[in-house]
Amino acid sequence: MTENTQTPSAPTSELPTQYAPAEVEGKLYERWVERGYFEADAKSEKPPFTVVIPPPNVTGSLHLGHAFEHTLIDALTRRKRMQGFETLWQPGMDHAGIATQNVVERELAKEGKSRHDLGREAFVERVWQWKGESGGQISGQMRRLGDGVDWSRERFTMDDGLSEAVQTIFKKLHDDELIYRAERIINWCPRCLTAISDIEVEYQDDDGELVSIRYGEGDDAIVVATTRAETMLGDTAVAVHPEDERYKHLVGTEIELPLTGRRIPIVADEHVDPEFGTGAVKVTPAHDPNDFEIGQRHGLPNIAVMDEHAVITVHGPFLGLDRLEARSAIVAALRAEGRIVAEKRPYSHSVGHCSRCKTTIEPRLSMQWWVKVAPLAKAAGDAVRDGRVKIHPQEMEKRYFDWVDNLHDWCISRQLWWGHRIPVWYGPNGEIVCVGPDEQPPTGEGWHQDTDVLDTWFSSGLWPFSTLGWPQQTESLAKFYPNSVLVTGYDILFFWVARMMMFGLYAMDGTPPFHTIALHGMVRDQFGKKMSKSFGNAVNPLDWMDEYGSDAVRFTLARGANPGVDVPIGEDWVQASRNFANKIWNATRFALMNGATIEGELPAPEEMSATDRWILSRLNKTVAEVDAFYDDYQFSKLSDSLYHFAWDEVFSWYVELSKTTFFAGGEQAKVSGRVLGEVLDVMLRLLHPVVPFVTETLWTTLTGGESLVIADWPKDSGFRDEAAEAEIATVQAVVTEVRRFRKEQGLQDGQKVPARLDLSGTALAAHEGAIRQLLRLQPEGDSFSATATLPVAGATVALDLSGTIDVPAERKRLSKDLGLAEKEKQQAEAKLGNEAFIAKAPDNVVDKIKGRLAKAETDIARIQAQLDALPAA
Repeated sequence: MTENTQTPSAPTSELPTQYAPAEVEGKLYERWVERGYFEADAKSEKPPFTVVIPPPNVTGSLHLGHAFEHTLIDALTRRKRMQGFETLWQPGMDHAGIATQNVVERELAKEGKSRHDLGREAFVERVWQWKGESGGQISGQMRRLGDGVDWSRERFTMDDGLSEAVQTIFKKLHDDELIYRAERIINWCPRCLTAISDIEVEYQDDDGELVSIRYGEGDDAIVVATTRAETMLGDTAVAVHPEDERYKHLVGTEIELPLTGRRIPIVADEHVDPEFGTGAVKVTPAHDPNDFEIGQRHGLPNIAVMDEHAVITVHGPFLGLDRLEARSAIVAALRAEGRIVAEKRPYSHSVGHCSRCKTTIEPRLSMQWWVKVAPLAKAAGDAVRDGRVKIHPQEMEKRYFDWVDNLHDWCISRQLWWGHRIPVWYGPNGEIVCVGPDEQPPTGEGWHQDTDVLDTWFSSGLWPFSTLGWPQQTESLAKFYPNSVLVTGYDILFFWVARMMMFGLYAMDGTPPFHTIALHGMVRDQFGKKMSKSFGNAVNPLDWMDEYGSDAVRFTLARGANPGVDVPIGEDWVQASRNFANKIWNATRFALMNGATIEGELPAPEEMSATDRWILSRLNKTVAEVDAFYDDYQFSKLSDSLYHFAWDEVFSWYVELSKTTFFAGGEQAKVSGRVLGEVLDVMLRLLHPVVPFVTETLWTTLTGGESLVIADWPKDSGFRDEAAEAEIATVQAVVTEVRRFRKEQGLQDGQKVPARLDLSGTALAAHEGAIRQLLRLQPEGDSFSATATLPVAGATVALDLSGTIDVPAERKRLSKDLGLAEKEKQQAEAKLGNEAFIAKAPDNVVDKIKGRLAKAETDIARIQAQLDALPAA
């Protein structure tokens, strides 16, 4: 089954009667780290297995989404380490430009200061100070969860090595003319005072107002509608469709823009939808991306009417008003002039918000740095199309292609102070110089560096290779690139995954950053609702770890993890997982007290009982099944497989069936003790990647081995015994049927009943002792009277229920139930036999009645069997 590299010995100590996670987990984790179990050796000759951690924000703390993702990655890497791979799980954190700057600015605000009071250098120094004192608390929380990362390799997206990587790739992209500077419409956050990318904008339906405004007079008037009346101050045209007969006579003429006294042209542009509204649109090139494109096509001027705070900067009456104040004031002024044709409020429409501070974003014309993504995105799409990179589950490929095949150029500059500063210097005479990491920036009067920093996703897009030492050609880069798999949520497929694909292929000579992208869903509450503080359903996983242990949280999360599907989770499920950990603990304690051992060779099959051969056959099938699920990233299925094997087959059946053997002692007890030791050894190895703490404690006690972290992963030995499996299935059928009958008769679980077992002609004779023990069946005795007889699986079980139940009362109760079931059957048959009803009734109604009939027939057969089993009156 496994090649046990540890020195086998008797159990090293007695286990406490109860498992206390808080007393075990922290000490175990520190021991693993101190012994260097998680450290990856670039000089090793073992095959590599590499996974990077999606770097959490330095401002963050462990939430359920992190715990979920980290559990899956940890399970993969622990298994691969046990399989003999040189395994690197690369940890680190992201500097999180906007989020971190906001945190420190709030701290400064408490002191009555702003970043401008400190100046750039002092502010950046303050952020580093905050990072050293308060940032990165998530690292300690990852230890609580049990993350087997190589802490000796921890990286930060602003450390020296990663800064060199950022400057190197910026220079390379710039020299290859894939980075450029241009004035375009960007998403601007008036609160964060920076540009943000399209994917950092969250859209939601807000209530606003739609106003229809009349431009011009008489027959030459045109009505336009807008939800942003304040932008009309920057209108430089009205556009209509070239084929719209209503306006053909106006194209090429000018019309007066209300409130301003300016005259603007009427242009024809195919972008305009003649069927929408009045078929005419106002054109504000400096404040709308579509209008900007129209303006470019028609040579229109760009008139900006708001500053970086979204405050109006033009036209006296509205000068200095916030955009929302200006909106109301302008509508009032237009109404006073009689130019408001229609007003609709509230008017629900989709509005973009900054994903970090939730402020409504403002489209704004701005000079920014851009990445020309077309060739990079094509390479990223081709790598998946030609099979170099697999996306799992495969149905997620469509979302990936929809994104990379339609990417717009990426705005990478941010108007912040915290981040990788753009390595470009400007000279006194308009010179622009891009500086690489080994080059000296130009000096002298009038030279200055660009004040912007790079989008956080620019540096995190380099993560799979920058963390390994690139641009230096290090041993780690040669050993561990490309990554084996990327495990991440489908929600950042566009934010992060696409960028890593583009940069990895570009920087690493066409080698993609990973072989497989394994996408998972988002954690939701038990009702399937998104978790959020505002909804009141957010959960701190640390609270659950304190209450139930980290293993319970991990197992719950893994058991819910179907590829690409959201994961519901509730506290009841964590409690159930805690019960599972306790079951493993208690059953292993019982096994150790009753001779379970790994000493010596496994007995030959002919020395084993059918029960022993059955559990070993099931064990090997489970090993094969779990391996297949791991290789397909089916965490839910592998967790379920392990749960049912451990609880149902090992603890509920094998241990129970073997108790009579253990209690009897002798050679057969020794054989079963060795089999049970083998089963527990392998089972704990299989469970370890998902529930590492409880399994480590139990396994080292059972085997005397050093650690499961460095133990061998089990292998399917190929042992199968279908005959033994069939034999035990028969035993299970007998026990299950008699248990059901006992329950129906109202007998207590521990209540003993005299019984006669006729097992002749079956393979059950060898199991009579176990069957009697499991069913609490006493020997029949001299006064035995068979009051109930159950034929099952070729055997007969006769029970003496006299004195245990009130036969007349039970017969009366069952007869009443039988009458109700027969009445239900008659009613269903009558409806199904009514042709008029069948012709008119919907299919789902007919199917429901057929289901009622089938259930009634089943109930009748069951109740009649119970009546027949009762003694005669």
